[in-house]
Amino acid sequence: MESIYNTWPWYVAGPLIALIMFTLLKLGKKFGMSSNLRTMCSIVGAGHFSDFFKFDWKASIWNLWIVAGVVAGGFIAFNFLTPTQPQIHADVVLQLQELGINSTNDAFLPTELFSMDSMFTLKGFSILLVGGFLVGFGARYAGGCTSGHAISGISNLQIPSLVAVIGFFIGGLAMVHFIFPLIF
Repeated sequence: MESIYNTWPWYVAGPLIALIMFTLLKLGKKFGMSSNLRTMCSIVGAGHFSDFFKFDWKASIWNLWIVAGVVAGGFIAFNFLTPTQPQIHADVVLQLQELGINSTNDAFLPTELFSMDSMFTLKGFSILLVGGFLVGFGARYAGGCTSGHAISGISNLQIPSLVAVIGFFIGGLAMVHFIFPLIF
């Protein structure tokens, strides 16, 4: 299947990521998305309820610009760079149809999972609640999220980050191949 839009080639995107990581390393900063939630909770006063949120959040406020960039980038990509229809391989479409997901080439997110109607069912709400808890627990237990460990931790040659990323991949593969078919 030929793509109707072009992504940045690896030899452009890779060095740009490396340049950003080198700059952060030189500035003594660490990249990660999950740490922003801790910063935002501290800003609104969560330190009054938990010692975990008692830290110098002003030193981490620079990282909130990453959140703003992700939101702005998502907006730009969706509104100006998105193809007119999803680009899903035919084999994946067939596998999803076997699980009862038939909206794969009609919507960018399967409406069977990500519509307001499905979210307010017991099954949909349970999936969101349990999935959100597991992602939050996993990020906290691993000491960071996939972006922090995979991009920042591994680029800093941290063995715990390598172990965490291997664990993330194993968990993702287990979910897709064993647990996801049981849910549907």
